[in-house]
Amino acid sequence: MLPLWDTQPHRRTPVLTLLLILGCAGVFCYEVMLLAEPKGSAVLAGFIGEFGLVPKRLLAGWAEPLQWRTMMSSMFLHGGIAHVVGNCWFLWVFGNNVEDRLGVFGFGLFYVFTGAMAAGAQVLAEPGSAVPMIGASGAISGVLGAYLVFYPRAWVVALVPWIVPVLPVPAVVFLVLWFFAQTWAGVGSLMSGTAAAGGVAWWAHAGGFLAGALVAMMLPRGRRR
Repeated sequence: MLPLWDTQPHRRTPVLTLLLILGCAGVFCYEVMLLAEPKGSAVLAGFIGEFGLVPKRLLAGWAEPLQWRTMMSSMFLHGGIAHVVGNCWFLWVFGNNVEDRLGVFGFGLFYVFTGAMAAGAQVLAEPGSAVPMIGASGAISGVLGAYLVFYPRAWVVALVPWIVPVLPVPAVVFLVLWFFAQTWAGVGSLMSGTAAAGGVAWWAHAGGFLAGALVAMMLPRGRRR
């Protein structure tokens, strides 16, 4: 299911959500520029290797600050146009309301924290992986988890090709199904032994979602209403 929009109105302009989207888009444009250079594939691979999060390298160099910075830098790297557009779209649909609830500063802290927790979950799941992990999916998964706690009665209008083109779905149903799909895929990747070969960081999605939901539940009730 692809979310098109939600029914939950937001009161303020989602400044940080827009800036994060622009940041991801800007970095992706830079990646495309690197790819256009002579030997662009090698240059881009080097750039992603330097700023992407590599679980094996992070654990081996855990005392080096430069390794820990990849938890942040990896959130702005993406592996293709569908990757960056999909992440930015999910962030727009769900992030504007979470930012509205937390405020700009609170949302910034929340985004960084859940992104770090998502990365940690993926590192724990694949500690020996030498494949760079990139993408904002982990932090955005945290946004989805918080949305579930904050707005359980909202509705999400989604594209559901195998049923009808467009279908309104309760946010609880949409997000719970999304979470279990990520977890199921993560278990499958571990059991099949294909996770370390690269692909989707399923455990980052599941870990970020749980971290976001837990943080939202721990906030004072006044902040959650």
